[in-house]
Amino acid sequence: MHELGVVFTVIDKIEDVAKENELTCVKTVTLELGEVSAVLPELLIDCWKWAVPKHEIMKEAELKIETLPAVTFCSDCKKTYSTVAHGKTCPYCSGGNTYLIQGNEFNIKEIEAL
Repeated sequence: MHELGVVFTVIDKIEDVAKENELTCVKTVTLELGEVSAVLPELLIDCWKWAVPKHEIMKEAELKIETLPAVTFCSDCKKTYSTVAHGKTCPYCSGGNTYLIQGNEFNIKEIEAL
């Protein structure tokens, strides 16, 4: 379960931002999570609930997750399509000359704090 390590990394980054900006309390954290990022939202939430109370500035911080859809580009027909639905094979031309253009992101999008 690498989600716990991910949560600790996010907390460390947020604590750094809080110190730099003299924040006293983090209320919410919004993450952008790509559909094929290899991070499971359910486990991320469980780890968040366990880890956050251990950090004074974040002890009541709520986690919000925005899922970014996975999109693949086909170099053969120059079209994009849903990666999850079709994988690496283009549904338009059946080509395999494709690559992911969106969907593996993991970003801290927003921090709401006092």
